[in-house]
Amino acid sequence: MSQQPPIPFTTRIKRAALWFDAWLNSALFQSGRGLAAGWGWYSEKMRCLRFRGPLRGILDLTSEATTLGVVGGIVMLALALPAFRETEDDWLKTQDLAVTFLDRYGQEVGRRGLHLDDSYKLEDFPDYMIKAALATEDRRFYDHWGIDPIGTFRALVVNAQGGGVVQGGSSITQQLAKNLFLTNERSLERKIKEAFLAIWLEFHLTKDEILKLYLDRAYMGGGAHGVVAAADYYFGKPAKELTLAESAMLAGLFKAPTKYAPHVNLPAARARANEVLRNMVEAGFLTEGQIQTARRNPATPINRERETTPDFYLDWAFEQVKALASQKKFGNERVLIVKTPLDTALQRHTEETLENMLRQHGRQYKAGQGAIVVMDVDGAVRTIVGGRDYGQSQFNRATGGLRQPGSSFKPFVYVAAMTTNPKLRPNSNVVDQPICLGNWCPQNYGRSFSGSMSLTSALARSINSIPVRMSLEIGKGNAKAGRAVIIDTAKRMGLTHPLTDSSSLPIGAAEVTPIDMAASYAVFANGGKRADPYAAWEVRNSSGEIIYRHDRDTPPKQVLDTRVVHDMNFMLNKVVEEGTGKRAALEGIPVAGKTGTTNGYKDAWFVGFTGNLVASVWYGNDDSSPMNDMTGGTLPAMTWHEVMNLAHQNLEIRPIPGASPANASRVASAKGPTADQAQAPAQAFLAGTLSRKSYEVLGGIGTLFQSVDRSVTTGKAPEAPRSSAAVDSRRQVAMP
Repeated sequence: MSQQPPIPFTTRIKRAALWFDAWLNSALFQSGRGLAAGWGWYSEKMRCLRFRGPLRGILDLTSEATTLGVVGGIVMLALALPAFRETEDDWLKTQDLAVTFLDRYGQEVGRRGLHLDDSYKLEDFPDYMIKAALATEDRRFYDHWGIDPIGTFRALVVNAQGGGVVQGGSSITQQLAKNLFLTNERSLERKIKEAFLAIWLEFHLTKDEILKLYLDRAYMGGGAHGVVAAADYYFGKPAKELTLAESAMLAGLFKAPTKYAPHVNLPAARARANEVLRNMVEAGFLTEGQIQTARRNPATPINRERETTPDFYLDWAFEQVKALASQKKFGNERVLIVKTPLDTALQRHTEETLENMLRQHGRQYKAGQGAIVVMDVDGAVRTIVGGRDYGQSQFNRATGGLRQPGSSFKPFVYVAAMTTNPKLRPNSNVVDQPICLGNWCPQNYGRSFSGSMSLTSALARSINSIPVRMSLEIGKGNAKAGRAVIIDTAKRMGLTHPLTDSSSLPIGAAEVTPIDMAASYAVFANGGKRADPYAAWEVRNSSGEIIYRHDRDTPPKQVLDTRVVHDMNFMLNKVVEEGTGKRAALEGIPVAGKTGTTNGYKDAWFVGFTGNLVASVWYGNDDSSPMNDMTGGTLPAMTWHEVMNLAHQNLEIRPIPGASPANASRVASAKGPTADQAQAPAQAFLAGTLSRKSYEVLGGIGTLFQSVDRSVTTGKAPEAPRSSAAVDSRRQVAMP
């Protein structure tokens, strides 16, 4: 038997490939036949389910609706998740702060937050109050599910007919969602969150619970949150004793509390109350006859003309307290008593000074607004005036108004330059000559250049070319790198808002707030330590226990070298003694500071300090329209002088580090009376020791005695008493 020769390896590979090819072709053929048979079977079955005519249209629409519904559901879930994250914390307590504010002498000056009183149930509120709220804010409250499409559509129609916002479209639940979780920001994102949170609230609370929370948390103007607090503030009575007329007036405050606040604009408040009464009739809650008595006898709030509430200060202080609470500084405590550094006598004097200056010189300079901040050198804020009339505008220009600082920004540039170059000292020689960065060539105020001068003279005369040249030197030829160092220096010293990097940054083209400028200059006054502005000196809980102290819980941080501070203070003192800030000088008290004026005269500043206090003064217009040649050395410097002259009465004068004698330790009121003190004897002696009301009364008596004395010597009838602030300001602005 002959043996078969072995099959070559290559032959076996070819046979295996042929077999695989045959198997693949057969498998694909059989699969194709199977799929074709399956599709034929499926098509045959589907013919039995085929519809024609109207029924097919309905099925097609249903199919499309299902598809769109699934896609829409996914989109809605994506939008809802950010809103629902707001409920992750203890949402019912996030805004439950009831804060009583005391001034630096321990006297109550105002309240903010909620009037927490669990003894008030919904049924304790007058029926009038509940019906007035429902008729005005949400007539279908008990019928909708958080969002009222019918009410929204009705509001759109009414607003379209009225040509403006006549009626709001948000339900009470939506308004509560905004109060509990969101801000007053006007944006589509906020409205979307508000809608989802309203639905969420409806699922977690009953209607009565939602209404009670709304009545407790709605802002009612005058620092009052909730009907209970508003009844006490406006009418001096418990909420359960409100009459129909009073209930209608309070219900009119829900949508525009500052516009219709009766202590600000009583005619507008009464007109709004009439609208509420009409709404109650239209909603079917009352008859026309039932509201006639309330119309004939409108509500009259208690007289608060003698009370001056530092609302700008308290609004800012409340935000400060809320920030501390969010950082868990107070634990779980919600009812707080906060002692502040507020000086009520100085606050009133500062408000009067700003108003008097604008009344006398606002038209001449075409200036409509101003802002002033006074603080201790460690950041304890004594006064905040955020505008000339809180009743007309609650926007706080002192803490939220971003404006260009002009030359008052230059000290940050000098600090950065002296820090990076230790050889640069006040007597160092610098050259004022033309310089250009690209197409931008800064000019001095007088449109001329002065050549060689000392660094002190450059700052005192507010030369523009020097800071620009410094930015180049700081960055070793790279102006952008130099500006980055300047921005970092300004932030370390206390400027909190982002600074726009531009070629003109070194001469004050970025935007800042008056309170940040005061805090930054406080670093000079206190020897180089950061001085973040604060209002909470000491915080106690409802049991009177101290739960927070600023000096204990916030240690100071050194941010500038002592050498730089001393050199800067020497130069800033020369700005007041020999330069553009002469009108800010105080008799017998060392002063340092810097003026600031922006292009087109849109902003005018003076920011200055002594060894005791720091103050920032700004003038301008809300619409950024130019003023009439107002510089920082005119009205701002004079206003600074007027405010700080009183602020230093009865204070032990401290030296300015590097700029005043080290042994300065006298009391300002101990020196002989100046002309200013002779005009205001009561204020000069009592500003730091008595309460606000005592200060007002004694100040008025002092002025009355002066007028009587003048009448005896001149034979003329005495004039009506007027504030010493007005007298002093009239005399001061006459200075050359």
